[in-house]
Order: sequence, then structure tokens, then C-alpha cells
Amino acid sequence: MVEDFYLPALASSVRYDRAVGYFTASVLAVLGQGVDEFAARGGTMRIVASPYLDQEDIDDIEAGYEVRAVMERAALRDLKQATEDPRAARGLGKLGRLVAEGRIDFKLAYVEQPGRVGMYHEKIGIFRDGRDVVAFKGSANETRSGLVGNFEAIEAFRSWDPRDADRAARISEDFDDLWNDRTRALRVVPFTEAAKRVVERIAQTMAGRDDLDELPIGGAPITTAAQALTGMLAIPQSLAVRDYQKQAVQNWFRNQGQGILRMATGTGKTLTALSAAAQLSSFLRKKDDASLLTVVVAPYQHLVDQWAKDIEWFGITPIRAYESTSSWAPRVHELLQALTLGAARGAVIITTNATFGGEPFQNLIDAYTGPLLLIADEAHNLGARHLRTQLPYKAQYRLGLSATPERWFDDAGTDALKDYFGDIVFEMGIGEAIRRRALCRYTYTPVLVELDDEEAELYAEVSSKIARLIAAGTDLNESAATDSPLGKLLKKRADIVGHARGKLAALHQEIEKRQRGSHQLIYCAEGKHPLLYQQGIDGPRQVDQVMSMVGNHLHMTAARYTSQTKRAERQDILRRFERDELQTIVSMRCLDEGVDVPASRTAYLLASSSNPRQFIQRRGRVLRKAPGKDRADIVDFVVVPPQGGDAIQHATERSLLRRELARVEEFAHLADNEAVTLDVLRPVRERYGLFDT
Repeated sequence: MVEDFYLPALASSVRYDRAVGYFTASVLAVLGQGVDEFAARGGTMRIVASPYLDQEDIDDIEAGYEVRAVMERAALRDLKQATEDPRAARGLGKLGRLVAEGRIDFKLAYVEQPGRVGMYHEKIGIFRDGRDVVAFKGSANETRSGLVGNFEAIEAFRSWDPRDADRAARISEDFDDLWNDRTRALRVVPFTEAAKRVVERIAQTMAGRDDLDELPIGGAPITTAAQALTGMLAIPQSLAVRDYQKQAVQNWFRNQGQGILRMATGTGKTLTALSAAAQLSSFLRKKDDASLLTVVVAPYQHLVDQWAKDIEWFGITPIRAYESTSSWAPRVHELLQALTLGAARGAVIITTNATFGGEPFQNLIDAYTGPLLLIADEAHNLGARHLRTQLPYKAQYRLGLSATPERWFDDAGTDALKDYFGDIVFEMGIGEAIRRRALCRYTYTPVLVELDDEEAELYAEVSSKIARLIAAGTDLNESAATDSPLGKLLKKRADIVGHARGKLAALHQEIEKRQRGSHQLIYCAEGKHPLLYQQGIDGPRQVDQVMSMVGNHLHMTAARYTSQTKRAERQDILRRFERDELQTIVSMRCLDEGVDVPASRTAYLLASSSNPRQFIQRRGRVLRKAPGKDRADIVDFVVVPPQGGDAIQHATERSLLRRELARVEEFAHLADNEAVTLDVLRPVRERYGLFDT
């Protein structure tokens, strides 16, 4: 295609127009071979392209950033990445003369319709010699694989041939409409000035590199940057791997590349896992010259995006597989083919639990036969019944990550995880992490909040129903299923505690003490107070009440972070919080797993279930290290029965307190102010005889 069509046509032309989905390394290299004669004849070029948008670009557009600015940024990134190939850099440098003389123009095209921004993906081109036209269209992109490596096809139409003349004219008119921004549903914007800076810099750098003018013969692909092709993870030189992280990796290797790392939130599980993957990839290349596919499974999309940034730091760009199958499945299929054929030395795919468990992803992984490493972030989630059956037993290497790998009231799920991933090969709890200074120290303030009479009565009623179900032989494992009768009752009882009305007044008093402080997190209960549902009354959610209190009454800058918050907006909230542009984030469960908020100094726990995973995750969020941060403050609202009330029986009251005190004990024994904390609870312990808790 290059030798027999593209270069002869360019050599005969005085104008070249091209509109194409991608405009990257290979076309620059091809133009480098054919542009000299074209330029000497005074040739001019017009190029329309659509840059590749990564997830950050899409997030910014969804967040309301100007589309043109995002597209321009993406196009500049494409140009710079393309010129990592020396032949591409030489070709772009040769365009410097045309740019300097104003004889080449670049424009960017994109689909702009209500509710979406898409990539322009048409592929047409027109060569002109001042009298005749050769117009073409077809599958070939202006990319390395499109022009040299792939099997591609184009159709060419000659204006002097009566059979082709109408088609050649129509393609030519289509391009003119596109160039002048007259094509329906498309926006076309100038890009020459932005590209000019890159072209001029490359032209100076690559001057005199005549050795790069010839393309490889025989259809050999033009190489891009070595790092981009190998797909091998490499530990960044700027990363100081801690001693305990090295120990964790060594233990995993000693266990034949299988096992679970039980590491406290904030101790660097992600970087430890990627270091292990990088070491394994290097080992396989040296030992068997084998390519490693690494599949990372994370619970949520925002965690996939977070993993992607760390993986890019380790040297490669992963494929993010979530949302529409059509957006990732073809790329995964091509990647697996490249691994099988030896064209790539390794690769990383990151996916969500939901996509991982789906048939399309499972089919692609089933078809792959090479070395496979599965990394499970928050691995306890994969013990769920619908996911544990999807774990690929063909994965020779398995690494589970979790601060709390045991599943709450789900022994079968816990056993399934251990059967698949193996034993816990390394463990670091919060206490050890604080001693090693991987996490910061903290103070703990329990604030006692009494149930009112209505809440106490409802709590007793629900507890009685729970007791009857258990006495009737209901399996306690059913409590893990929120749609089971027992699960629903347990959730309702937890919601009574989480939504206790007295918490809001107590929260107001605590925040007032820290009103001028920054980097504060407030964890709210989900949904609404159970009494509202019970009485058929509409009312605000706790998160709405807290937002009103913080913003309207205490006049603090705040933002809510919930499941309804769009992904791009979440990133913006976290950035503003980090920069101290927001004092407070008001959240529900969305900050429980994996979200990095190391700047947080204070956490208010309005709702914490008795499930240790939740309160351990929440404590870990606020204990992460950050510049200028040496201590955190945790304020926990502990629910107790009303004094002197008889609405609930003594045994039920003791049961409520026992559950609350279990959490308090866990928080208190590592806090700097443990003795003060225990004194706060002494009167309640005495009343109910709970000194054994």
C-alpha cells in the first residue's frame, strides 16, 4: 500500500488532503519518505484527525471542561507519543518546512451531539496535481499497523476515468465540507498553531538524520518506543519500595506465586502487588522467554482508574475493561492475539468485579493459554457466590489483596477465597503499620448518643424478630444476603443505630470545635431513618441533613460524595479536597474501599456497622500519610440505650452495647489517648456489667 500507491501518488501531487480516525506514528514516517519532492513543488497539505481520548479526557468532558481544549490536549499527547519512534520523529521534522511556510494545516474533528462526544472515524484521502484527482477511502488508518503491519484494503477513484469520476468528485466535496465545518453532527476546529510548536521542536532535533528516511522493507512494522511495545511492568526508579513490601513479595514468590496479602488500608497494597507482577514478568522472560498477562480485578470503576495511574507509572498503559463491551472487547482480543504471537512481551487488563463476572470477559480469558496472573483488589468481594465460580483456575499465579479477607457471616465464601488464592502469605495490621510509620498515629473520641424512646422500641421489636428467626434454625450465613429475611432485619436494626436522631446534634457540637479545620470526612448512614419508612413519612436523608448543617449553618465548604456522584465529579472533589479548597467531604459507603484521600485529618463516623471490614476501611482512609500530617483524629458516635427507660429489655440493651463496644475497643487500643477513651465508657459498662467486653 505504501510503495505501490501512497508514495507514488504523493510524488505526483501538489495537494494532499486526508481525513482519518487516527494520525499517529506511521503516517509521519511515511510522509518523511515522500515529502521532500512534494515540498519542493510547493505542495500543500490539509489533515483532519480525531485524537484518542483516554479515560481522563472523557472524565473531564463529562465534568464540563471545554471539549475543544480537551481534544487539543489529547492530540498534542498523540503527536508527542508518536514521535517516540525515531522514524516518525524524522517524518514530522520534515513537515517543519511546510509548517514554517504556512503550507500545511491541521484540524481536529469530533462528533458533537446532545449527551455525547464521539470520535470521528471516517477514512478518506485526496491527491491533486492541479488538474486531476485521485480520491480514496478504506480501512487503513494513518497508523503504524494500518500502513505497514496489517492486512488492509482501500478503494481508489480517478477523476479522468468516467467510471470513477462521480465518486472522486463526491469524496472531494465531502472533504471540503468537513474542512469547512459543514458536516452534520461533526465539529471541526483548528489545530495548526498548537501543533506548530511540536513540529518546530522536532524539526530542530531530527535535522540531518538521513538514515531514518527509508522505511523497513518487506512489511516489517515501524517500531514505537520500546517501553510501549514490551508491555512489561517495571518498578519505577523513583519508587522506594519499603522493606515490608519487599518481604511481602518474597513470601508470595516462596509460595509459588500464590497467596493473600493481608495488609492494612494505606500500607501500599497496590504498589506491592505491582512490584510482585513486575518481578514475575522479568523472571518469566529470563527463564522461559514467556509473556505474562496480568488481570487486575477491582470492585468499582473509580478503583480501576486509580489502578491505571499506578500501572502507567510502572511503564505500560493498561486496558480498562468496564461499561460497554464494545469499548474494550476488541482491544482485549487484539492484545491477547499479540501475546499469543509473541508481538508483545506482556500486558495488563484492569476490570471491575461486574465485568469480570460477565460472559464476554470470561470467554476472552478462557481463550488465552499463556502465563496468567490474577490480582484481586479487595479480594474478599470475590468470595460472593456469583463471583467465586468465575475465578479462572487456569491462572498459574494468583494474588489476593485485602485488609480483611474474611467474609462477614459467610464461611463458604471465605473458604472459597482461601482455596483459590491460597493462604495468607504476609500480614501487616494497623498497629504494626503505625509502628513502622507507614500510617500516622491518631486520637480517638467516642461520643455517646442515646436512642430516643421510639427508636429504642423499634430496636427491641426488630431484635425480637431476629432472635425468633435464629431460634427457629435460620442459618446465620443468610445474614450476608441483604435480601433474605434475616439479612433485611439485621440491616434494619443497623439502620436504627446509624440514623439515631441524637447523632446530628452531637455532630454539630463536635464540628463546631473544629470549624476552622480542614480535610474533614463525615461518614453518613445510607438511606433514611427506618421510622420514616415505618410510619410512611417522607423525610430527608442523613447525608442531606449533614450537608445542610455543614454548609448552611456552620458555613464550611463541603461536597457530597455518594454513589450518585459522577466519576469525573468525584475526581474533582478529591482534587479540591487535596488542595484545601474543600474543608469537608460528606460521604456514605463510596469512600469505604480503595479511594485515596491521604490528606484527610479528621473523620466523623455517624454510621459504622458491626462488620469489622467497614470500620477498619474507614479508619484506614484517615490514617494514610500525607505531607505535613503526623496525626489524625477519629470521632465516633456510639449509640447507647436511653437512661432510665424500659422500652427495651435489659438483655437487648446489653446486646446493643456489646456490638458498639467491640468497635470502640478496636479503635481505642491503638489510639494515643486510649486511657481517656476507656474512661468515657466506664459508666455505661458499669450499668450493664460489660467489663468483659
